[in-house]
Amino acid sequence: MTRGRIELGDITQHNIKQLKRLNQVVFPVTYNDKFYKDVLEVGELAKLAYYNDIVIGAVCCRIDTSENQRRLYIMTLGCLAPYRRLGIGTVMLHHVLKICEDDGNFDNVFLHVQVNNDSAIKFYEKFGFEIAEEKKNYYKRIEPADAYVLQKSFREPKARSPGEVLETNTKTVAESSEINDCEATSPS
Repeated sequence: MTRGRIELGDITQHNIKQLKRLNQVVFPVTYNDKFYKDVLEVGELAKLAYYNDIVIGAVCCRIDTSENQRRLYIMTLGCLAPYRRLGIGTVMLHHVLKICEDDGNFDNVFLHVQVNNDSAIKFYEKFGFEIAEEKKNYYKRIEPADAYVLQKSFREPKARSPGEVLETNTKTVAESSEINDCEATSPS
């Protein structure tokens, strides 16, 4: 396949069904209606990827403010198998990282990846992501059920004063705890 034109476009009420179909094909998990309703409300944090005007991928993120941090969570990033290794995932991930850079107030960006998805892990590592923790039995209906949390930090977590109690039930990633219960992320 020759190099083509890669563009990102908005996800709207008119093309949300394309995102649903794409996710059914690309990811081993099913996303509920709330996922798609939320995606319609996040603006630049969710984009369809086009290759020569054909929808072939998507990235969907949300802001996470748990664990006393402001983080960007990549819920999904993936493209159809025949279009992988053409730079489409790189374009989508650059879009996400630019949002973080332009905003300037994110502590990190993170995602979950199935532990056996070596190509996704290698893809994210090229952009400075590191395995922050392993979550046992993260996925409900796929094998292996374990996931890695991959994270790219922009600054150190905010220091807590001695004896300060977190306002949430969770600990920091460094303390190996729960983050979120979203689904798999695939490379492009």
